[in-house]
Amino acid sequence: MRMRKKKNLIPRLERCAVVHIKNPENHKGKWLELNRGCSELQLEIGCGKGRFTVQTAGNNPGTLLIAIEKVPDALVVAMERAVAAGLNNAYFITCDAALLTEYFAEGEVQRIYINFCDPWPTKRHAKRRLTSPGFLGIYKAILAEGGEIDFKTDNAPLFEYSLEQFAENGFELREVTRNLHENGICGVMTDYEEKFHNQGVPINRCVAKLIRQ
Repeated sequence: MRMRKKKNLIPRLERCAVVHIKNPENHKGKWLELNRGCSELQLEIGCGKGRFTVQTAGNNPGTLLIAIEKVPDALVVAMERAVAAGLNNAYFITCDAALLTEYFAEGEVQRIYINFCDPWPTKRHAKRRLTSPGFLGIYKAILAEGGEIDFKTDNAPLFEYSLEQFAENGFELREVTRNLHENGICGVMTDYEEKFHNQGVPINRCVAKLIRQ
């Protein structure tokens, strides 16, 4: 479903300039300089409206969280949430996940969050899945040894596909569940996740730890 265009988008984006990194290539290898109180760099791919971003960063003040979002109408909401929360450890960039190695140095990232990405269900679009071998190779280039990918989806076929790809591409699977909230809310939810959960849709989650580069 296409997101409704936001009114006054440009001035709203400009008011959030403090958390919007417009030249991410300038920070490659030195992201932690944005907040010297942080000792760990994490990355969220496709942050949407930023509910997960803001709550996760707020819960982990010693972690610098960089969130990626390509859709401006979602990005502005996420940035407004971060500014309203007064966070100094969450920043946002607009880029394609295929370009991550241009903005992050080898081994610089400790954790990558991928929440409810497009499943691209047809075989001819399989390479576009964010857990396909091509993308996993990109993540491996920027993840530290032992770094982790935290993956959540409501799409069961995508989850099973992803489990196979993680295992075949140098990741050790941990915390695998096909019904994350079966016994109560577990962890920080995204807006979509809450919607799916309220509809009774099971949430799949796993953590994939890098064991080989």
